[in-house]
Amino acid sequence: MSSGQQERAQAAAITPSGQAAEHERAPADRVRALFDGHPLSPGQRRIAQYLIDHLTEAAFLSITELAERVGVSQPSVTRFASSLGFSGYPALREVLQPIALNAVARHPESREQIRHNELQAAVDAEIANLENLRRLLADTNQILDIGRDLAQSVPLTVLGLRISVSLAEYFAYAARRIHPDVRLVTGGGSVAYDALLQARAAGGTWVLAFAMPRHAKETLAAVRTARSAGLRVALITDPTLGPLVEEADVVLTAGTGSRLVFDSYAAPGVLSAALLQAMADADPERTQARLESYEQAADLHGFFL
Repeated sequence: MSSGQQERAQAAAITPSGQAAEHERAPADRVRALFDGHPLSPGQRRIAQYLIDHLTEAAFLSITELAERVGVSQPSVTRFASSLGFSGYPALREVLQPIALNAVARHPESREQIRHNELQAAVDAEIANLENLRRLLADTNQILDIGRDLAQSVPLTVLGLRISVSLAEYFAYAARRIHPDVRLVTGGGSVAYDALLQARAAGGTWVLAFAMPRHAKETLAAVRTARSAGLRVALITDPTLGPLVEEADVVLTAGTGSRLVFDSYAAPGVLSAALLQAMADADPERTQARLESYEQAADLHGFFL
């Protein structure tokens, strides 16, 4: 008889879908597309992220107001706009404003109007991150493809350093129930170097890396080591552009909550669970057999209440 987890895995099987219609693209995705392919400095990435996170307000700010909100100089904002190919910040703002108005039209009762405190504001921001993730997952083909690749990589290495350790640990813990050899790497430097080389020597083909802001230099070094060893890299990260994205073979993005003293990870957590589902879908017979074995062992040893 199937366990509850087996039934959930079967019921949640992902159905392949086509690309989402262009008109359904989220306003934040349309803004993000303006930055794609442009090398940005750390300060410029902060400006880009602020415009994404605060689109409906930021699109109508003066250059002075935007610089103050982000914590950069006015010339930095001008250079940012120029790096994107605009004649200056006013030209960039002209492009942003129709997108912002479209965002308001989608949500006529703005959450800004019903917000009562900063904790609710943080929850609102996470809801927006989840809504953006929902739109990105309208096309399930990419996540099904990478789920299949990760399922076939034996061993599968899961990498997460510093603030990203918790997401990597969650993924590795769950993946071990449906995959025969999952190796977790949470230390950088020579520890990551040795683990990645050993995984490749053992026949592994993929690394799943988590990189949440602030992005650690150790993560970039580990990703480059994986690539040089012949491993392919799937990266789960926030939408901020940077060198990590350029090094990965596949990038899956989910926004992080940044309104409290420490970031929150509702959307990356859901994205991780969706990728686990895709791995389970890739080999349902193996998934069923391993879940049955796990449940029998858990019952035998009384692991749960």
